[in-house]
Amino acid sequence: MLCSCVRQTDLPHATRLFLDAVYCPERTARFYRNRHHDFSSVLAAAREVEFPPEHRFRLLAFLREQNPDSPSLQKLAEPGTVAVVTGQQVGLFSGPAYTVHKALTAAKVAASLTAAGVPAVPIFWLATEDHDFAEVNHTWVFDSEHNPWKLEMRRSASAQPAGEINLVAPPIGELRAHLHGLPHGEQVTGLVEQAYRPGSTMGQAFGELLRQVLAGFDILQVNPMHPAFRELAAPSLRAAVAAAPDLIEAILKRNSELTAAGYHAQVHVEQSTSLVFLLEDGKRLALRRHENDYILNSRRFTAGELMDRAASLSPNALLRPVIQDSILPTAAYIAGPAELAYLAQSEAIYGILLGRMPAVMPRSGFTLLDEHSSKLFQRYNLTLPDFFHGAEVLRERIAATLVPAGLNGALQETAARVDKAIEGLHREISGFDPTLALALDRSSRKIRYQIGKIERKTAREAIRRDSRATRDATYLSHLIYPERHVQERLYSILPFLAKHGTDLVSQLYEAVDPHCPDHRLVVV
Repeated sequence: MLCSCVRQTDLPHATRLFLDAVYCPERTARFYRNRHHDFSSVLAAAREVEFPPEHRFRLLAFLREQNPDSPSLQKLAEPGTVAVVTGQQVGLFSGPAYTVHKALTAAKVAASLTAAGVPAVPIFWLATEDHDFAEVNHTWVFDSEHNPWKLEMRRSASAQPAGEINLVAPPIGELRAHLHGLPHGEQVTGLVEQAYRPGSTMGQAFGELLRQVLAGFDILQVNPMHPAFRELAAPSLRAAVAAAPDLIEAILKRNSELTAAGYHAQVHVEQSTSLVFLLEDGKRLALRRHENDYILNSRRFTAGELMDRAASLSPNALLRPVIQDSILPTAAYIAGPAELAYLAQSEAIYGILLGRMPAVMPRSGFTLLDEHSSKLFQRYNLTLPDFFHGAEVLRERIAATLVPAGLNGALQETAARVDKAIEGLHREISGFDPTLALALDRSSRKIRYQIGKIERKTAREAIRRDSRATRDATYLSHLIYPERHVQERLYSILPFLAKHGTDLVSQLYEAVDPHCPDHRLVVV
């Protein structure tokens, strides 16, 4: 496996907050209480964890209901053991590939903490409470020619937590058809069939598939919809409702601080925002604050009434990590770019409810190439950012390498001579009549445009003559920037396992470097 680094600044859609957090952490440390990629911050956060024995006992009882006995469970039972936590929505067939990248980063950080003398275990939070089914009902895979395919489990929308939704005809047959031409396609489809069984829910199937894919890393799982967990979460949810006015004011202040620093607030918050949802009749229902009361359609609840129903409350995106870390002995959280952004807001809640905050570590990110794709990279002298401007631009970029060297040189020499001639003429004509100089400026732009047009036409003609280059451009673009998305943000890990084998996960684990802020281009 060969790795090369690509700066996050070269990837599309990166926010200023994320880029500063990973490359200039001193600018954002006040929003997180730690400097990202600084392992001393993780050690410091681990020392702040206070986890009473009775709390650990209750947590272990809950985790044993959801996880098979393992060394991680045994280690977590020992006083002083901390957790490295990450999580993701329970997307169909494991969701985007970065789900696995997050889990592997958590496992690597936990191993590093343990090696440094702080016993730690990785824990994966299954985001089963989220109720936006449209975000989790689909996944993307590719076939042997890297053609992208969307797989979807259709059903009517509802306010039911996604993790509790029963499986309805998951598209396993379509998955098998698309992975058929890949060396390990049948094996990977078999893993999915074992997890996505009739009678299972989205949360159960997601957790089972993830457990199989990550079998070598002993990562514990937490399903927050489990009744035992709701009882563990109730005291912190009760405290959040009691402190809601102060929490909202703290978040609004933080949002202003982020804006003043030139950043953005990931989660919109108003005075009427409720930090909790109500779980009732199998649904996750949105509440709205009005002074000290909460409104649900025509119903009204006092804060006290909601506190009495704390076990039936579900936190919103900003409160969720605080509830999570009030239950788990979290030393570090492994976050993606969006999570990292909203944790800058959540820090204001941590200070009031928990008095501490785990270190926030950005997840490792990967773009995977096979040997054939790597050779095409070299043949056409490509870099990863070349793919982020669309397939047509990429084809022109490849076409430029197919233009005969002499012709390309002649075009460049002609453009240089024209520029030099226009520059000399501009000096002479400016002294004669400035208005004519303006006219020359307009004309020279047209001349340069026409020369550029000839260059582009030459490049297109070269690629027209080489149909293989056109196929290669499509082949690479579908693999690396499918549907105008960075590879790991669209494709599931499944087609990569089908192509390279399930041992790919162990290879990626070796490539994880929590101290490196860059994205990794990996040749498998």
